[in-house]
Amino acid sequence: MTMISVVIPAYNEEQAVEEVMNRLKKTMDSTKHKYEIIVVNDGSKDKTAEILEKISFVHKLNHPHNKGYGAALKTGIKNAKGDWIMITDADGTYPESAIPDLLPHLEHYDMVVGARTGKNVSIPISRRPAKYVLSKFANYIAGTNIPDLNSGLRIFKKDLAMRFFHLYPSGFSFTSTITLASLCNDYHVKYVPINYEKRKGKSKMKASDFFGFNKLFMKMMMYFNPLKIFIPTAAIVGILGIAWFVHDILFFHNIAELSVFLLLAALQIGFIGLVADLISTDKNKDHH
Repeated sequence: MTMISVVIPAYNEEQAVEEVMNRLKKTMDSTKHKYEIIVVNDGSKDKTAEILEKISFVHKLNHPHNKGYGAALKTGIKNAKGDWIMITDADGTYPESAIPDLLPHLEHYDMVVGARTGKNVSIPISRRPAKYVLSKFANYIAGTNIPDLNSGLRIFKKDLAMRFFHLYPSGFSFTSTITLASLCNDYHVKYVPINYEKRKGKSKMKASDFFGFNKLFMKMMMYFNPLKIFIPTAAIVGILGIAWFVHDILFFHNIAELSVFLLLAALQIGFIGLVADLISTDKNKDHH
């Protein structure tokens, strides 16, 4: 029977954490899988730690101060005993009732994601434009459509998580990183539609996190598929060079320095992209 380690980061979740833990235990008991529940209290300043201490079936880990969502997950994963890692949130947004729908797919997939595309999805309207832009960028990097880039309810092999451990940021980009890393390296990922409830308590997301996601995507593209940056850039510069060259010949019957510079720059960018791609391929082989 598969052993599943459920890892949950918790930061100031006094309003929902006990209820979520009880529902989670009831759900996991019904699955007949061996499991453990690990809650990482990420330096909470409310009564989260006190509430967790009273819940006997939870393995508690504590950060002395707030280190971030990704940091909490990394602590939990490092201490997990299971071959599979399940992550979810302590704020009541992800329905524990959806977990049994994810489990049957473990036999054929490396990661199963609860995609927030169900009938009842409560995502604030203010976040949707940024979410749309980030999703399109991620789809371009991965070369496939991603129904939900950063869902916090998912199950994945611990070996998969550990392969890319050095890439995970301490902030909210953990789920985006493991999604892109898996898809760019041909792991099998399954998306199962789930609902998404309104959270209890205050959201930890900030507007500045949008820029953090963009920085992450550029990093991931350079790490896994640098040609997707260099080749379009080289093409644009090359087209500008050719256009300027034609313009000079037609109107001045001469070749200006700028057209030569642009054409040489396009060649250099293309060659740099090829070298970066070779380095990326070798680096990713080393981590197998």
